[in-house]
Amino acid sequence: MAYYEHVLLARQDISSQQAEELVTHFKGVLEERGGKVEKVESWGIKSLQYRINKNRKAHFALLNIDAPADAVQEMERQMRIHEDVLRYMTIRVDELEEGPSAMMRRNDRDDRPRRGDREDRPRRDHDRPRRDRDENREGDK
Repeated sequence: MAYYEHVLLARQDISSQQAEELVTHFKGVLEERGGKVEKVESWGIKSLQYRINKNRKAHFALLNIDAPADAVQEMERQMRIHEDVLRYMTIRVDELEEGPSAMMRRNDRDDRPRRGDREDRPRRDHDRPRRDRDENREGDK
């Protein structure tokens, strides 16, 4: 069997519980056809970069799948006709990632200083208040 990473976007109108039931439904489709879902991560509701079917936000979920290709194709076929699924993407990978995905590790990056935090750099002339600059110019004459 092959390994897949599958990301699912569901409509924002449905509740979190309904989104979990949706994932459970598609998980059942895979298991009926001899596959298994190694890991399920719910990423919650996130804003979309652009509107999809009049939705500005969506429920995101990641599934790490170990299944034959025909099971994944059947799951994707059912997703195409399901009205709550906005988008999905399945990628075949060599091995499944252990631990949390990159989206769940994203909070670790928040501890780093931001690009705009430049307190350690020396202040340039145009960063100082205007009266300080004018005083320095008068002293240079």
